[in-house]
Amino acid sequence: MTIKDTPEEWEIRGSRTPFTGAKTSVRTDEVVMPDGSVVGRDYQVHPGSVAVLALDGEDRVLVLRQYRHPVRERLWEIPAGLLDVPGENPLHAAQRELYEEAHVKAEDWRVLTDVYTTPGGCDEAVRIFLARDLSEAEGERFAAEHEETDMELARVPVEELVRGVLAGDLHNNCLAVGVLSLVAARHGAGPDALRPADAPWPARPFAS
Repeated sequence: MTIKDTPEEWEIRGSRTPFTGAKTSVRTDEVVMPDGSVVGRDYQVHPGSVAVLALDGEDRVLVLRQYRHPVRERLWEIPAGLLDVPGENPLHAAQRELYEEAHVKAEDWRVLTDVYTTPGGCDEAVRIFLARDLSEAEGERFAAEHEETDMELARVPVEELVRGVLAGDLHNNCLAVGVLSLVAARHGAGPDALRPADAPWPARPFAS
């Protein structure tokens, strides 16, 4: 048996959008179950996101601390952001987020992993990149707004982040998945064997 997620779509008898926000919406689909019954399934429709595990020459990860209102906590995270335009190249979006949130650029980019954040209630897909060979970005810093005006930046050793994730002290999903995936890659074929930065992403197809 091959352990691999596969595309599948059950019949939808009807669909409506009871809420539309600035970036996301809520959809209700009437889905036909295997026994022939029809049930409603509510879920958030999301444009998709990218995140960047930026690793410097001292084996430290660039992290930021930001207030997240839905969970009422200030979380340590890795740079991340939405795909602003349908079909946007995820690498370009990741490079933009790393510049805007940390004023950093990277020369070496790999795909670390692709995940669905909460597939039971949201269609958000996230591509997490590994970025290496970091340097300060050129030009003026991006003008932050809203929660980002109060954001803290730090560089933290990989092992310290791993301990924080396993101890239940760090909760951001992209940070947790990113650092643990990096450790797994190091125990496997190594980061250089990761997928190239332009690897296909069926969840959010994009132009080259």
